[in-house]
Amino acid sequence: MVRNELGPGRDQLLTDTPALHVLYSPDGRPWVVFYRHGADYLLRFPGLADFEIAADGRGVRCWPVPGVPSSTLEHLYFNQVLPLALSRQGRLVLHGAALETDGGALAFVGMSGRGKSTLAASFALAGHRLLTDDRLEVEAHESDVLARPSHPSIRLWDDSRQALIGADVPAAPPLQFSAKVRLLAGGGLAFCAEPLPLRGLYFLGDGAVDAPAIRPVNGREALVELARNAFLLDVEARDLIAAHFERLSWMARRPMFYRLDYPRRFDALDRVRSAILGHARGRRKAPGDRSWEG
Repeated sequence: MVRNELGPGRDQLLTDTPALHVLYSPDGRPWVVFYRHGADYLLRFPGLADFEIAADGRGVRCWPVPGVPSSTLEHLYFNQVLPLALSRQGRLVLHGAALETDGGALAFVGMSGRGKSTLAASFALAGHRLLTDDRLEVEAHESDVLARPSHPSIRLWDDSRQALIGADVPAAPPLQFSAKVRLLAGGGLAFCAEPLPLRGLYFLGDGAVDAPAIRPVNGREALVELARNAFLLDVEARDLIAAHFERLSWMARRPMFYRLDYPRRFDALDRVRSAILGHARGRRKAPGDRSWEG
């Protein structure tokens, strides 16, 4: 659990505290700056809001810049701040989307722009309930890995929305920092609110292929990709980093990781879904890693 509190609006004050870490937007501007704030942490989204995360990750307080709408604050909290707070609690959260299938959950993990949300939306609209769009929390449960649901919504660029989504899917208010539209689950976009066993995780390629291709990923490669795509609040706390990599290593030893590449065309999505579902069914019938091309 994470307690969250909204403080009064205030301007972002200059600070001479050195930054722990900076993440940049694609245009090269700072997107979020990480600071220590006493025993706690301060996450600054320039021009939008400051979020203070308690040292144990169990409390978050937000100070918005005056005039920033609540829809922006909600998005920043659920998609950026909450995963980092959970990481401080020792939870494992990945930049990934996940869907329900007959055998459990399938997940897609990759850098921004690799098509996670569009692929997830195409599955959801084909009848597979959405667990998460871009905040995949996983946890060990006996010998399984469970995928937990997150916020019941999905964000798409306008071209993906126009190509895939019908008028029966409502949209949240627009975000001032992104042209993506956040679509709310319900109606034509079904949501799964309970955790499911994770049966396959696919790392997305860059799309430079003519047909869907799936190949197995060994444990070492899986560990590198998981580390690259995991949320981590404090990159300098050695004890936390050691525990974080222990969890990643345990997960990387599960026989569930694959590299998925496919052409980034809307008219190819039916074929891509069929390839993924066929691969997942084949693994259940004949255990062991297999490559697939089609």
